[in-house]
Amino acid sequence: MSHIHFPVVAVMSMFVGGFLIAIFGAKRRKLSQGIALVTMLFADVLVYSLFSPVILHGEVISYWMGGWKPVEGYAIGIGYEVDQLSLFFAMLICFVLTMSMIYSIRYLEKDSALDHYYTLNLMLGGALLGIVMTGDIFNMFIMIEIMTFTAAALTAFRNHKAISVEAGFKYLVLGSVGSGFILSGVAVLYGVAHTLNMAQLSTVLSQNYNPSTIFAFALMFSGYALKSFLMPFHTPVPDAYSAAPASIGMLHSGSLNKCGIYALIRLTYILFRVMGLPAVQTMMVLIGAVTMFVGVTMALAQHDFKRLLAFHSISQMGYVVTAIGLGTAIGLTGGLFHAINHSMFKGLLFLCAGAVYYAAGTTDLDRLGGLSRKMPWTTCCFIVGAFSISGIPPFNGFASKWMIYQATYQKAVTTGNIGYALVTVIAVVVSVMTLASFIKVTQAVFFGQERPQLSAVREVPALMRVPMVIMSLICVLFGTCYNLVNDFLLYPAVYATLNTHGYVDAMMGKNYAAASGMPFVKYEPVQFSFWNPVTWLVLFVIVLLAVFVVMMTGESDRGRVLANKGEEADGKFATFFSGEKSLPSHVGGSDLFWGFKKDFKKYFKVVQGIHSGIVNDYVLYAVCGLAFITVFMFVFVLGR
Repeated sequence: MSHIHFPVVAVMSMFVGGFLIAIFGAKRRKLSQGIALVTMLFADVLVYSLFSPVILHGEVISYWMGGWKPVEGYAIGIGYEVDQLSLFFAMLICFVLTMSMIYSIRYLEKDSALDHYYTLNLMLGGALLGIVMTGDIFNMFIMIEIMTFTAAALTAFRNHKAISVEAGFKYLVLGSVGSGFILSGVAVLYGVAHTLNMAQLSTVLSQNYNPSTIFAFALMFSGYALKSFLMPFHTPVPDAYSAAPASIGMLHSGSLNKCGIYALIRLTYILFRVMGLPAVQTMMVLIGAVTMFVGVTMALAQHDFKRLLAFHSISQMGYVVTAIGLGTAIGLTGGLFHAINHSMFKGLLFLCAGAVYYAAGTTDLDRLGGLSRKMPWTTCCFIVGAFSISGIPPFNGFASKWMIYQATYQKAVTTGNIGYALVTVIAVVVSVMTLASFIKVTQAVFFGQERPQLSAVREVPALMRVPMVIMSLICVLFGTCYNLVNDFLLYPAVYATLNTHGYVDAMMGKNYAAASGMPFVKYEPVQFSFWNPVTWLVLFVIVLLAVFVVMMTGESDRGRVLANKGEEADGKFATFFSGEKSLPSHVGGSDLFWGFKKDFKKYFKVVQGIHSGIVNDYVLYAVCGLAFITVFMFVFVLGR
C-alpha cells in the first residue's frame, strides 16, 4: 500500500475499530481492550511512518476521496492533505491517545461498560486525526461534530455521578454552539467562493476582505476559539476536566484543544492569510494574554486537584495563542513548541491526578496529604510535571516559555509598541503564579501531615506508571534537547505554515499558487540561545517584583486585619503560648495563599461570579465573544 493512502486508512481504521468493539466487545472487557490497543497501534504505525517523507523531505500528501480531482482548476471533491503542520499535530494526537489507552487498562478496571468507553475513545481518535488531515473545511466540520459528541459522552462516562452528567451536558451545549458558529462560517464561505477546499480557498480569499468574508472569519474564529477553550469561550472546561476520568481529562487537555489551535493556525495563516494585519495580531495577543492571566488566578482559588489543572490548561492555551498571534516566525515556533510541551506536562499532571484518585479516592486538596511516602513514583512524576508547567529549567516548559518571552519582547522592539513588552511581563508573572499554585498542590497532596484515613494508600499499578514515566522523560528530553526538537519538528511545521505554495500546489496542480499571485515567504530556521545576561537580568527583576507583590499582599498581619474589621479570626492560625495540646496541623489547599485571595477578594468575587455554573450564562458569553470579534474585525480590518 502506497503511503499516500496512510492518512485516510489511519482515520478509517479508528472508526472501524470502534465499530468492531460495539459489535463484539459487549461484556468482553479484554476483547474490547485488545481491539482498541491493536487499532491504536496500527494508526500509530501509519502516522509515524509518514515522518520521513513528510517532515524530513517536505512531501505534501494529497488524496482525493473517490478520485474526485479538480475539474478545470476547480475543487469539487473531498480531499485529504497532509503537510508538515498536519503531521506535527497528527503525531502529537496519536502519542497522547496511546498513552491514555495504556493508562486506561488499570485505571478503569473498576468501571463498567468499557466497550462503550473504548468505542467512543476510538471514534474520538478518528475524529481528531480527521480534523488535522482533511483538506476540506466542511469535512473538518463533520469531524469536529464527531469529536464534540464523543468527548461529551466520555466526559459523562461515569454517569452515576451527577457532576459527570452535568459536565457532559454543559460540554455538549457549548460544543454545539461552537460547531454552529463554524458551520455558519463554512456556509458563508461556500456562498462566496463556491468551494470548500482549503487550498483553493487560500487563493480565492487572499486579501479579499469584504463584509461576507470578514463575517465568515469571525464566525469560524469564534468556533475554533471555543474548541481551544480561550476566554470567554472557556467555560465548559472546569466542569468537563474535573468530572471526566483522568484518562479523558488528559485527552481534553492534550489533544482536543490542540485541534482547535491547529484550526486557528489554518484559518489565520493559510485560509484567510490575515496574520500580516496588525489588528488581527493585536486581537489574538489580547485574547491570549487575558486567557493566561484569568486562568492562572482562578487556578489559585481551587480546592480540587483536577479542577485546578483545568484552569491551568486554559492559562497555558493563552501562552500558545499569544505566541501564534504575534505573526512572526519565532512566535509561531514558540507557540507550536509550547503546544506540544503542554500536551506532555499537562497530560502527565492529569495522569498523576488520576493516580491520586485511584489510590486515595478523592482529588479534594483539603482531604489529602503525605502521599509522597506511599506513592514515590507518582510524586516524582508530578514534580517533573509541576516544574515543567511552571517554566523551571531544564524542563520543556521553560524552553518554550523562554521562546515566547523572546518573541513578545522582539515584537515590542521591532514595532515600538510597548504593549507587547507588557505582554512579556504578564507571561513571566503568570509563570510565577503557576509555580505558586503548584507549590500549593505539592504541599497539600504529597507532603505535609499524612491523613489518618489515607493509611491504606499504595502506589498505583505499573501499567498506570508507565505512561507517567514516559511523559516525564519527554519533559526532560524536550527541555534539554530543544534544538533537536526545533530542527526535526518545529522548523518543518513553521515552514509549512508560512509557505503555503506546496500545500496549494499539491491539491490544485503545479504552479497553481504562483498563478494565483500567492507570494513566497523566505524563512530561515530560528536559532535559540537561552543565555543572554541582559535578558536574564530583566527576567530576574520581573520575578523579584512579582514575589515582592505576593509577599506584600500575603498572609502577614492576618489576625490583625481580621480583628480591625471586626471579623472572627480562624482559630487554626491563632497564637499559642503554653499548656495547649500538641496536634499536627495539616496545611491544606485552602490555607496557602489565603492572604492573596483575601486582599484581591473583589477581583475573585467578580471572576467567580462569571463562572456561575449556569449554562445559559455560558452560551451568552460565547455569543458576546462572537459579537466582540465580529465588531473588531469590521472596524479594524474592513474599515482600515
